[in-house]
Amino acid sequence: MIHFKRLDHILLGIPEGTTAQAREFYGSLLGLNEIPGNHPGGAIWFRMADIQLHLREEAAGPYSKRHPAFEVASLDEAKRVLLGKGLVLEQASEIDGRARVFFHDPFANRIELLQFIEK
Repeated sequence: MIHFKRLDHILLGIPEGTTAQAREFYGSLLGLNEIPGNHPGGAIWFRMADIQLHLREEAAGPYSKRHPAFEVASLDEAKRVLLGKGLVLEQASEIDGRARVFFHDPFANRIELLQFIEK
């Protein structure tokens, strides 16, 4: 069984070339605090209450990297469960302090599971 702890973040896709506009809207207009860093895919991250909002430019098309990310107690256990159910897992780029993996539901929605790793 997968022990879900909480929603960690949501990644929304934005059109190519609109990062500055997104930064203005989410940072200035909505007043969210940007989380500095060199994030995967050139994404910009904001703190939104106790979760994060990630925004990433992507080309229009049928495939999107949009997804919710859920923190789990044990990523290894979650992987065993998902693989045991026949799901295909996609490895993710590394982010300091987080182990993570992606999979798709039957409706092509991308879902991330992550576990924070102590150093």
